Amino acid sequence: MRVFKGEVTALPPDKSISHRAALIGALSEGTTEIMNFSGGFDNQSTLGVLKDAGITLRQELLEGADGRTVRQVIIESKGLWSFQPPSAPLMCNNSGSTMRMFAGILAAQPFASELIGDSSLMKRPMKRVADPLRQMGADLQLSPSGTAPICIKGSKELKPINYRLPVPSAQVKSLVAFAALHADGESRIIESVRSRDHTEVMLGLDSFEQDGERVIVVPGRKTVAAKPFYIPADPSAACFIVALGLLARGSEIIIRDVCLNPTRAAFLNILTDAGACLTIENQRVIGGETIGDILVENHAALEPLLITDPQLVAFIIDEIPMLAVLSAFASGRFELHNAAELRTKESDRIDALVVNLQRLGFDCEQYPDGFVVKGRRITPSGTVVIDSFDDHRIAMSFAIAGKATGCPIDLSDIDVVGVSFPNFFDLLDSLQV
Repeated sequence: MRVFKGEVTALPPDKSISHRAALIGALSEGTTEIMNFSGGFDNQSTLGVLKDAGITLRQELLEGADGRTVRQVIIESKGLWSFQPPSAPLMCNNSGSTMRMFAGILAAQPFASELIGDSSLMKRPMKRVADPLRQMGADLQLSPSGTAPICIKGSKELKPINYRLPVPSAQVKSLVAFAALHADGESRIIESVRSRDHTEVMLGLDSFEQDGERVIVVPGRKTVAAKPFYIPADPSAACFIVALGLLARGSEIIIRDVCLNPTRAAFLNILTDAGACLTIENQRVIGGETIGDILVENHAALEPLLITDPQLVAFIIDEIPMLAVLSAFASGRFELHNAAELRTKESDRIDALVVNLQRLGFDCEQYPDGFVVKGRRITPSGTVVIDSFDDHRIAMSFAIAGKATGCPIDLSDIDVVGVSFPNFFDLLDSLQV
């Protein structure tokens, strides 16, 4: 039997907050200091496009008071229009967050630019990026299939917008907010289903409830003053370690300094309701974000997970792969609906999960907006080849199952975990008793 115990202090800094801290720093007037910035491939892609678009920044590794290495990023900017025409297309690599959110900034710059990515990113839908920016007066061109490259002829004369998000998307909400900061007047972004709210928190935007919807108010052409940011540990990364502890009976793990923003930590409530023994300790607020420690103790079996609420799906969209694999292995069952957004991620995550779970002997059926795991028909003999589909979250979800249960699996691409969790495998090894 495999058992995992220990204290986790080296969880990756939050990927979402790191992206936004860098972009907001580039939009701010003055010097922005970001402590504990993520070293993952996606966040480094954001720094890369900022540098290529004329922003002055530097990063260095510092030794913290507890002996841990902390990445510091310093950004120097003169404000909203500090960007310069790039000499070549801006390479976002595999980072959809970089491409989508930076498009909102480039739409307001008085020059032409082009955003490109790797082969995976160039297949992902970008029409949702173009639609609101075109309504604001920007000139954006996509491929005939509505994907990148995104060719932008920016304008300093963007119009304010009242934009109702057609689907819950923190990336689209953020790109509209970034563009609206440059507009000549106040804009409003309306959410019928809430998504993660880091951009609003970090920019200090006002919001209110109206007719059951959330309205976010973005002032136009208002100076964004530089301020320091601290990046807490990524709850999406913490989910993998939580699952590890819950799958391996007798395990006890404490995960330090995790972002517990209510729009990000809903997976903890789901697991607690299913019988997981999870305790939040040392809870506090830093920079507007709730942070705390998660204690995972494996004392009881988990009930199967049934996830159908669109609002809940929006809050746990990145954690669903791990929750699905955890529920399948722990209880034999899992059911998900209203999650069509999963088909537009780094891979078609619904299909990727079903294909790999079926290889492991689970009886699955997929739908346009989700899938169901009906039980395990057979336990394969020998090693099972798992296809990561070049998707870091698919790779890590099945790696956790293999590590915790001893199920022999062979991952097709282990390097892809570097997108968000470079020390993933080293951390797992350090926790095994």
